[in-house]
Amino acid sequence: MKINVLTLFPDMFTPLQTSMLGRGLEDGKWDLNLINFRDFTTDFHHHVDDTPYGGGAGMVLQIMPIQKALDSLKNKGRVIITAPQGKTFTQQTAQSWSKEETLTFICGHYEGFDERIYQLADEVVSIGDYVLTGGELPTMSMIDATVRLLPGILGNAASPVDESFAQGLLEYPQYTRPEEFNGMKVPSVLTSGNHQKIDRWRRKEALRATYLRRPDMLANYQLNKEETTMLAEIKEEETN
Repeated sequence: MKINVLTLFPDMFTPLQTSMLGRGLEDGKWDLNLINFRDFTTDFHHHVDDTPYGGGAGMVLQIMPIQKALDSLKNKGRVIITAPQGKTFTQQTAQSWSKEETLTFICGHYEGFDERIYQLADEVVSIGDYVLTGGELPTMSMIDATVRLLPGILGNAASPVDESFAQGLLEYPQYTRPEEFNGMKVPSVLTSGNHQKIDRWRRKEALRATYLRRPDMLANYQLNKEETTMLAEIKEEETN
């Protein structure tokens, strides 16, 4: 996968070049192309913004340098703008994007985009109902969530399958050594060696975590017969 990022602050993207994603870059499993669209301006001072027509506070990003930066790419792939008014980014979005060959992100700054810039994008996406200084941090979050799903990025191929949101539920609790610490014990089922019981416990605890912490997720989750029984058990256990 190749990811292009149009940004005024390419130095902000250093975190994506560390840890597992960084190793993936070194191994050629994905490619990050950072483009400073200030380089595509034509005036002496390299302005990328201007005052808004009709008046108002702040400065607005101009369409010309962004259009030229996009035109410089041989393959733009799917073009994405990060902005508060976009649809909410989810794990399902990341899974969909991870199947693309090329993604191009446009990062905003200042008071936002000239409205015509949105016509250059295939999608407008948000990470939440709040405003940040620029689009770089949301873009980094989206890239991280997407790239980690690529084959060979994570050490264990099963990891992205089991984790939170991948199956529509939060992830089940995880434990490691020591078996007991300050009176807190690992659930005995996990040390029993009975993989059928362990599997059921994990599915039930994932359902419990979702029911207690993110009940809104259950509205869009189709419970099977066994999960319906589990949820009834959980509600009774939590009530008592």
